[in-house]
Amino acid sequence: MFQMLRVTDTPAPALDSHSASSSPHTAQDVARGIMRLFARNDIWCLSEVPLKNNRRADLMGVDAKGLVVIVEIKVARGDLLGDGKWPDYLDYCDRFFWGVPPGLGRAPLQTEAYQPDRCGVIVADAYDGEILRHAPLEPLAAARRKVQVERLARMAMRRHTGLLDPKMSGFNISK
Repeated sequence: MFQMLRVTDTPAPALDSHSASSSPHTAQDVARGIMRLFARNDIWCLSEVPLKNNRRADLMGVDAKGLVVIVEIKVARGDLLGDGKWPDYLDYCDRFFWGVPPGLGRAPLQTEAYQPDRCGVIVADAYDGEILRHAPLEPLAAARRKVQVERLARMAMRRHTGLLDPKMSGFNISK
């Protein structure tokens, strides 16, 4: 499934020379690194994807086999510990990952509350990402997967159209 990846149980090193700087990583930084990692592995995703249950996936994508992947990004310990809504994403994907920056403590992600047997972990910065724990496959029903893939495709086309013609009015590119 994933190529060119090193999976390890040891703490991830800083991914670039900028990681040691005093400025914290943003969610956009982590998303960019994950999207680069995924692109190398033929997984294409969108950011900020609204779901039918009124949640919004930080990253949602489709791999080469048509499986749906969701990544929930956390860049602060308080945000990670205070997020009780993340299980709501599990009904919309075949694989679920946590995406975190280097340096963020990942110990909570090993506890049962964060379902380590169901959720993968990716460490990423603005330049790259690394899967520390693969997300096991929890297959969606075929009909639900079809709906999710079609929604993602239509959303991608809307966003692309908005980029090509930013003055076009009458539609919401974020849906």
